[in-house]
Amino acid sequence: MDSHLLTALVSLLALLLYFYMSVRVGRARGKFDIAAPATSGHPDFDRAFRIHANTLEWLPLFLVSLWLFSIYWNDMVAAGVGVVWIIGRVLYLAGYSKAASARSQGFGIQALATGVLLFGALGKVVWLLVTTGLH
Repeated sequence: MDSHLLTALVSLLALLLYFYMSVRVGRARGKFDIAAPATSGHPDFDRAFRIHANTLEWLPLFLVSLWLFSIYWNDMVAAGVGVVWIIGRVLYLAGYSKAASARSQGFGIQALATGVLLFGALGKVVWLLVTTGLH
């Protein structure tokens, strides 16, 4: 049960960051008087909305890959790469909040972290299937 505690912690931290982003969207709705279901209006709201939406778009890739990497490789390494993903998302949030053109660095960092987790997990699973056979 304790073998994936670091991955669990990183997963919860990623979800807390996503929760914070959703609160920011709600606050921006109020500040700029943008009633639901509208998803655009003031540029500051639009950026907050896209930061939140883009994070949601990446969460399934990240979380599934994080857990599979942790299970088939190593909890500490998975958690470390997961922290890099969170840092990338924070940089994405900070940059994109200022200007859409400032989001690239954070996006690249989180995309690279996701790629490491995704292809690392995929490689290990395929290797195990090949070496142990399909049981």
